[in-house]
Amino acid sequence: MGESTCDLLRRGNCAYRVEALTAHTNVDALARLAIEMKAGFAAIGDPSRYGALRDALAGTGIACGAGPDSLDEAAQRPADWVMSAIVGAAGLSPTLSAIRRGAIVALANKETLVCAGDLVMAEARRHKSVILPVDSEHNAIHQVFDFERPEGVEKIILTASGGPFRLWSEEDMAKATLAEAIAHPNWSMGDKISIDSATLMNKGLELIEACHLFPVNEDQVDVVVHPESIIHSLVSYVDGSVLAQLGSPDMRTPIAYTLAWPERMAGPSPRLDLIQIAKLTFEAPDNKRFPALSLARQAQRSGGQAPAILNAANEVAVRGFLDGAINFLDIVTVVHLTLDQMGQGSIGSLEEVNEIDAEARSRAAQFVQNRA
Repeated sequence: MGESTCDLLRRGNCAYRVEALTAHTNVDALARLAIEMKAGFAAIGDPSRYGALRDALAGTGIACGAGPDSLDEAAQRPADWVMSAIVGAAGLSPTLSAIRRGAIVALANKETLVCAGDLVMAEARRHKSVILPVDSEHNAIHQVFDFERPEGVEKIILTASGGPFRLWSEEDMAKATLAEAIAHPNWSMGDKISIDSATLMNKGLELIEACHLFPVNEDQVDVVVHPESIIHSLVSYVDGSVLAQLGSPDMRTPIAYTLAWPERMAGPSPRLDLIQIAKLTFEAPDNKRFPALSLARQAQRSGGQAPAILNAANEVAVRGFLDGAINFLDIVTVVHLTLDQMGQGSIGSLEEVNEIDAEARSRAAQFVQNRA
C-alpha cells in the first residue's frame, strides 16, 4: 500500500508534500522512500531496527523514531491526509491519533473498525474527521452509495475472488502449503492478508467493516464470489437498480480515489477492456468449506467484544500457520474455539479494546500450541 501510494505521489505534479512515512521492519525501503519523498519524519514499528534506520537517514535531516509510540507520532504530525495501512490491530492507535486531529483518513486497515468500530466512528464524528475506505470493496461501495438518501438502499454486495482454494476440497486444504495459501490469483498482497483471503476471513472482516462505514445492518450485507475481481462491489436499491464499480485489480485506483477526493486524479491503472474480458462469473460462497465468513457474521450479530476477539484470534492463528505450527484448516478452528471460550461484554474505550485483544491472543496462542 505504501509503495502504491508513493507511486501516485510521484505522478502528482508536486501537488503533495509528504510529512511522514512508516514501516514495520523494512528499513531499506523506508529510508529510500523517505529520502525520495523528502519526508519530515520516518518511523519503524520494530524497535530493534531503530539503529539501522538512524544510520540510513544520517545527514538527511529526516527525523526518525521506532516502536508503537513513533507510529502514533507519525500519525499526529500535521498532514491533511493519512494513509492508514498498518496491518492488524497494531493500526488502531495510530489511526485514532490521526482521527483525533481531524485528518482525512484513507483507511486500508480493516482491523481498526473490526476491533473498535463504534469507538472509531464516534471519534471521527466528534473530531470531524473524514474516513475514506481504501479496500477495493468498500471503496467501490463508497463510489456508488447514495449517502444523501440511504433509505433507498436495499443491501450492499461485497465481491470475493474466492482465493487460491476456491475449488479445493477440505481434504486438500488441510494439506495446503504456505506457498499455495499466499498465491492469490488476482492481487499482490502481504502474507497475512493473503492468508485471510484464502480462508475467506478477509471477507468476514470486510462484512464487519462495512456495517461501520455505511448505514446498513449485518443482514443487509451479502457476499458473492466473483473470481475475475473486475466488479469490486455493488449496491442494490429498493427500486431494483443495482449499481456497481468496475476496474482492473490494481490498488492504485482506490488509493487515487481517496487521495484526490472529492475530485478525481489521473491514475496509471490498466484500463478495463470488457471485450477482452468477455465474461464475468459469480458463485455463492461455500460456508461449509469456508466457515470463517459465518463466524464473522455471527461476531457482528453478537457485537460488543466478539469482533475484537475474532480479529485477535485470527491474527494469532494466521501467525501460527505462517510459522508452520498449525495447518491451514486449523486457522478457523482456533478462532472458533477462542470465540466460544471468551465472554461477550461491551467495549467502551481503547484501553478495554487492548485488554480484550491481549486476552484473546493469549487464549488463541494456547489453542495453537495445543494443536501443534
